[in-house]
Amino acid sequence: MSFETQLPDFIAKIKYLSTDEGGRNTPIKSGYRPHIKFPFSKMMTSAQQKFINQDIVNPGETVNAEIMILSPNFFKHMLKVGMEFKVGEGSKIVANGKLIKILNSDLIRS
Repeated sequence: MSFETQLPDFIAKIKYLSTDEGGRNTPIKSGYRPHIKFPFSKMMTSAQQKFINQDIVNPGETVNAEIMILSPNFFKHMLKVGMEFKVGEGSKIVANGKLIKILNSDLIRS
């Protein structure tokens, strides 16, 4: 399944770091595909973000986004609302996220 046909796995609040905090220098468009990393794993996975009610987010801003992860099977029964994660471009952290709603029931921690 590709990002184009996949349904969102969860909704998250994402706080992008400002440029002064080491974040990006340029705005981010909805559809952005960074890596995300949860604290329980060393694995990072690609994740497409579709911003809710806006198309562009500037460094330093916070946005709610629907997230589709590339490898949802790896995270089966491992996620819970309130869990935090890092958003990165390679090894550079550009944002911090927090799960606010899990849409893919296979991912909910049992």
